[in-house]
Amino acid sequence: MTSAPTSANWLSIAALGLIWGATFMVVTIALEGYGPLTVACARTTLGAAALLGLMAVLKRPLPEFTPTMRRYLIVIGLLNTALPFALLSWGQQYVPSAFAGISMAALPLFVLPLAHIFTDEKMSIRNTLGVILGFIGAAVLIGPGVMRLGTGWEPLGQLACIGASIAYAVSSIMTRRCPPIDPITMAALLLTVGAVALIPAMLIVEGVPRVGDMRPTVAIIVLGFIPTALAALIRVATIRSAGAIFMTLVNYQVPLWSMIFGAWVLSEVLPLRFFVALGLILLGLAISQWSNLKRLFAR
Repeated sequence: MTSAPTSANWLSIAALGLIWGATFMVVTIALEGYGPLTVACARTTLGAAALLGLMAVLKRPLPEFTPTMRRYLIVIGLLNTALPFALLSWGQQYVPSAFAGISMAALPLFVLPLAHIFTDEKMSIRNTLGVILGFIGAAVLIGPGVMRLGTGWEPLGQLACIGASIAYAVSSIMTRRCPPIDPITMAALLLTVGAVALIPAMLIVEGVPRVGDMRPTVAIIVLGFIPTALAALIRVATIRSAGAIFMTLVNYQVPLWSMIFGAWVLSEVLPLRFFVALGLILLGLAISQWSNLKRLFAR
């Protein structure tokens, strides 16, 4: 049973929005010195090592590795870590970090129709309207790129970022259906699965990484320990204290911070369609989650 959000919960939500919103900027900096698979692999491996160490310190239990549990952990691990991390790192070579942040805002809008099909969480008319509006925003975001497929890497980079959001959405549905497991243990095991998948891919495609300049190297270390490991712990603590509905407030912050950091730190030029797309996506998100938001603020 969760309680009304405390001041600490609100600070946690603000911290997560800032951390995850800055992640796309940090990925872009890491790509200055390393290949996309190396960035994704280092992030996953460092995060896995940190959470496995924390598991040992806290003496978190391992689950019973039944065939069903193994299948869920492997598939969710690939869809929640290896695939989206690789897609985002590859895509961000060709698109602004702000684009990647905005594409992640559409994540809950992908989850709703998937949940309608594969779970007992059915969409209402309001949900449907919100999803349609959000998808219009996504179309505004990537529309010009789709029209230019075959003319360069940027359109494919845009689709890679949207593909990462879809992978996260599918993994969210599977996580809901996964057998019971300690949340910190699950986060550690999912990152471990991602590392096991990405290490050979990195070695085959990009080879053994060499330590590069300080700026991208620090960026890779930050990626592994802060948005991957630390944020996972803050997320678990906040959900257990204030509930999953409260956690949805992060979705409204991440794209805003990604645009701020992209423009401020990386001097990215943000076209007007980014702002139009963000407005449509956030409006669709608010409409689709209206009941939850009213319930949250009523508390």
